[in-house]
Amino acid sequence: MRDVCVIGLGLIGGSLLRAASAAGREVWGATASEADATSAAAEGFDVSTDVEAALERAAAQDALVVLAVPLTVIDEVLRQVGRCAPRCLLTDVASVKSSVLRAARSFAPETRFVGGHPMAGTAESGWRAGNAALFGGAAWVTCVEADTDLAAWAEVSRLALDVGAHVVPLTADAHDEAVARISHLPHLLAAVLATIGAQGGPVPLALAAGSYTDATRVANTRPELVRAMTEGNRDALLPVLDDALGRLGAMRGSLASTGGLAATINAGHDGAQALAQARGTTPTGVRVNLSAPDARDGLRALGERGGRITSITDDTAIGEVA
Repeated sequence: MRDVCVIGLGLIGGSLLRAASAAGREVWGATASEADATSAAAEGFDVSTDVEAALERAAAQDALVVLAVPLTVIDEVLRQVGRCAPRCLLTDVASVKSSVLRAARSFAPETRFVGGHPMAGTAESGWRAGNAALFGGAAWVTCVEADTDLAAWAEVSRLALDVGAHVVPLTADAHDEAVARISHLPHLLAAVLATIGAQGGPVPLALAAGSYTDATRVANTRPELVRAMTEGNRDALLPVLDDALGRLGAMRGSLASTGGLAATINAGHDGAQALAQARGTTPTGVRVNLSAPDARDGLRALGERGGRITSITDDTAIGEVA
């Protein structure tokens, strides 16, 4: 198994360092946070605050480098990669993929880059929030572009599989459109709901129960992280936000004119049932020969149908789709 160097040791990076180590890989990492470095070292992990030294070691050992830093500093760290490990195998775990792809091509063009995003996390942050089991059962997007090196893609995907996730192959653009719907818009709606509840004074907060706390959970995420992901996905998020605003406007008009909310509530119930049905469907097995000329097309088609890769053996990706 390939060694792993993780740059950034917050919730996702710290969890990945732990999980990769538990899977039997040699791991080390670096972070700009003195507190996270101290905490990780106290638990016996080989970490420091010297990012360039960690990258130089990765270059020497041909390790897989994982960038787990905030989107706001991704360009700066990619420049360091370009200087210290210019031909490394490189991935990231950022929640926006198109902008990171462009930055990787600009600042570290010789790397074998494969964008990644584990759909896992909590509202907590920092090294102490992480745990090795975070990725168990999670979807992990690994990007397949027209020029993606499939050997590199397979290496990144094996890491995701080793830490308990299943792999969803998508283009960066397809990923960004999807997460605008199921991650970034929910963060914005949670912010609005949390604001409205808090501005009602002590009585609404005293009565707040499951529907409120469930709907506002992610509003506890560090504001700078939410800003980075939502503002960084502006192009994909704007039309989704327009759709949501249109539906809210139609709901408001219906309530004001007829007093009825059936259309909105029934559509929402149907949407929730669609998720439950999708998760309960018995999947069909799929195999993609990674050495075939159309392998990239096959992987993307699988991901776009909601399919996933569950293992990789030699040059074959084995998966399933509903």
